Amino acid sequence: MSQEQIDNPPPDPSRLPVLATAPDQKAVTTISADRLVKNPWLWLLLLIGLSIGGITLWRSFSAERPATKTAGPPPRPVELVRLKAGTGIRQVQLIGQVEASQQATVRAQTDGVIEQVLVNSGDRVSPGMAIAILDDADQALAVAQAKAQLAQERSNLARLEVGTRPEIIAQRRAALQSAKAREQENQDNLNRTQELVKQGAVSERLLVEARTALDDAKGARLAAAAALAEAVAGPIRPEIEAQRANVAAALAAVNQAKLSLRRTQITTPAAGIVQIRQVSPGDFVESADPIISLVAGDRLDIFLELPENLTGQVGPGAAIALTARALPQWQGRATITGVVPVAEASSRRQRVRVRLGDPPPGLLPGMSIEGQLALLANSPGFVVSRDALTRRQDEWVVYTVAEGKAKQIEVDLLADMGEQVSIASPQLRVGESIVLRGGDGLREGAAVKVVKPQS
Repeated sequence: MSQEQIDNPPPDPSRLPVLATAPDQKAVTTISADRLVKNPWLWLLLLIGLSIGGITLWRSFSAERPATKTAGPPPRPVELVRLKAGTGIRQVQLIGQVEASQQATVRAQTDGVIEQVLVNSGDRVSPGMAIAILDDADQALAVAQAKAQLAQERSNLARLEVGTRPEIIAQRRAALQSAKAREQENQDNLNRTQELVKQGAVSERLLVEARTALDDAKGARLAAAAALAEAVAGPIRPEIEAQRANVAAALAAVNQAKLSLRRTQITTPAAGIVQIRQVSPGDFVESADPIISLVAGDRLDIFLELPENLTGQVGPGAAIALTARALPQWQGRATITGVVPVAEASSRRQRVRVRLGDPPPGLLPGMSIEGQLALLANSPGFVVSRDALTRRQDEWVVYTVAEGKAKQIEVDLLADMGEQVSIASPQLRVGESIVLRGGDGLREGAAVKVVKPQS
């Protein structure tokens, strides 16, 4: 015998409990333990009897208690708010590009060879600053020639304005007297020749020669008389005016030559930053050839593209917020200064211009930029807190309360303004109450309980 059997001896059959057929408290028949051990089916009968007794007791207690109805889910607590009419503000995202408000190409204005280039890309220049110098030998020679021609024309004008000098008049009178004497001499020679021809002493050929010499002498006399008359009368006013015009033309030629000489030093017409230098020393340039490209560094223009559905709805003066990807810490505010009256051929979008008079450091032409434009919603509606909206698949809904139950109403979202939204629905009226909080889990017809007064 093991120690465990000594500590836990088997039960004495004579001490087993007696089972009764209660509930009527009648006498029970004692079943000896040895019969239970020898007949296992008696255990089965015992279990059946206990089951029947338990069912009888449960039915008796169930009959005494009245049946209770199954309770549903409790009402959901909600907060209400009254609808107020209002116009929403839409936020429209615009994409654009930075451009220089002023951009120019400085060109040569005369021909020549580049001797020096005084600036490089990135240099800042001021108005009138020299940026390149040309060889000026040809231009200097042209100035000298023009000055000489001007001096000659001025001298001719001076002679006309002074008139004929007395000595010249005397000279021409003497020339006239000499011409008259030659004419008389030739006339006498002709007369002698005619007599000799009549006498047959000379041939008629000499008579013809004498007549020709007389005609030449008469012509010389007439020319000398005309020169004397001109000298005595002096220059007429049209001659003087014509010569003055010649002097003015010569003076203009001098000024043009000086201008060409001055243009051998190429200067900038405005302030800016050198973007591209297009020549080097030794290059030959002609008039209108590019030298450098300039961009304005203190003023920038931003061109933003409007969506096609906003064409004609945005005008100058509209406020806009600006951000640039290249400058994440910068946020600017400006107003639209102009609207391009045509749409781009490629995108079919209209462009608006924003002028930045004081651009931030680092914002350069060619960079991309974004604009946030606030526009009033096209349709009137109700402005409510975003908490009042509930998303159901692809629809936005709000809930009203009628007789303690939720009623679902589909709405149109007109504008998203962050914490507030603008909605519209033909089923809603001003002053009507909708669920502000607690609507996320609601369904049509769900029981609700208002826990906060309406605001």
